[in-house]
Amino acid sequence: MTADGKIVIVGGGPVGSLAALYASHYHDNVEVYELRGDERQNPAGASPLLQKSINFTLSERGIRALEKSGRTDLLRAIMRTAIPMHGRMVHGRSVSGKLQETFHQYDVHGNSLYSLDRKALNIALRQELDATPNVKMFFHHKLIRADMNTRKVWFEQREEYSPTTSPSTTPPPPKEVPFDFLIGADGAHSTTRQQIMRYTPLDYQQQYADTVWCELRIPPTEKTNSFRLRPNYLHIWPGGEYMFCAFPCPDQSFNCILFAPASRLDALKSSPPATLFDFFDTHFPGVCPDLISQSSLSQQFYQSPHLPLIGIKCSPHHLGSAAVIIGDAAHAMFPFYGQGLNAGMEDVRILFDLLDEHRVFGHGKSLDKDHARAAALTEYSNQRVRDAHAIHDLSRRNYLELRGGVNSPVYKARKFVEEALQRYVPLLGWRTLYSRVSFSDQRYSEVVVKNELQGWVLLLMSGLGVLLHVLVFGVLGGAFLGLKR
Repeated sequence: MTADGKIVIVGGGPVGSLAALYASHYHDNVEVYELRGDERQNPAGASPLLQKSINFTLSERGIRALEKSGRTDLLRAIMRTAIPMHGRMVHGRSVSGKLQETFHQYDVHGNSLYSLDRKALNIALRQELDATPNVKMFFHHKLIRADMNTRKVWFEQREEYSPTTSPSTTPPPPKEVPFDFLIGADGAHSTTRQQIMRYTPLDYQQQYADTVWCELRIPPTEKTNSFRLRPNYLHIWPGGEYMFCAFPCPDQSFNCILFAPASRLDALKSSPPATLFDFFDTHFPGVCPDLISQSSLSQQFYQSPHLPLIGIKCSPHHLGSAAVIIGDAAHAMFPFYGQGLNAGMEDVRILFDLLDEHRVFGHGKSLDKDHARAAALTEYSNQRVRDAHAIHDLSRRNYLELRGGVNSPVYKARKFVEEALQRYVPLLGWRTLYSRVSFSDQRYSEVVVKNELQGWVLLLMSGLGVLLHVLVFGVLGGAFLGLKR
């Protein structure tokens, strides 16, 4: 480890916390600054606008990044609360009107995704940070300014949120913190990214989906405190422009997300509860009152905020040798591939792999170290920008598939053919798009290229099949006509 300077990480969520654990292997002075409070000390100690409980989805990329951290006890602690999901359970009504569900396996080789409780993951990571002596974590600190030339940042020190107390009239002065290397993991509305944009041309694209989301909950059964649905699946009710998803939780409940156009949810929010119940019965059959009582659904829907979905692309992801942004700060994406957490954790692994390859932490002289880090960060941006843009676009496309396409004949036919090729002809190296994204660490941009190639091959095979049928029937027809003469 090196003692010169300081690594400052803005954002203490899962990605920022993992970055701190990686950094602690190389540097003996790592500090993490988090806007929210420590939920271990005060579970309610955060503004409602900052609270989220929607589950994370953990897949191969995230697991590999956790493994590479060298913290085996941490990975075991996380996986103890993780619930494997073997595939999607798609709910709906049959032609006769009966409730039905159809299982769509994620992977022909039995690979699973894992549903992670957000709070449990944060607590596990923070406990690991507490046990790491060269890492310090500061809560209720909001980044307000950065000077990338002098390498200093300033934080506003906020009071712990409480609904019963008013804020102090004399807040403390901003806290000045020098740094040698700044890592921004402060989410989609990143202040670190905004500060970097003051010092370098940075292409930036922010896109909102035509959809908002609302968080709901399916409680455990009252008598046995058990799951109301089979737990080892992601449950989906596709409804055209609407969608309802349910993720299993360790307390036997399901965290749920309702997706719909903002205009539709606004209309429902200003309508009587009976309209809401009819809406659910039409688009998400079997949810209310079987899984969520009418009174609970009404209370949750009218009290929960309806939040927008944001997607962000930017390039580059770094500034010289001074700073880099990772996770949602660099590439916020729509949540429909379950890759937000995994891509962010993969950022951390790849970032520190490149820093290691360029021997950044092995250089004694500051100038040599800056040159090496600038080269590593340039290579990092060159690689991750392409991959981040690729998974961003895939996530948006997957939403269209989830909310209606999973029931289309074209989707089912391609899935059947690709899974058969993957299972029975493994020498071809054929894999479904979902399998490549979720159960490998192949670069996202390469996944897109491979999938497009497979699409062209399938199209060619289909065309040849049609041509063969035409030729066969043409020959048979000609022979038949010849015999008749």
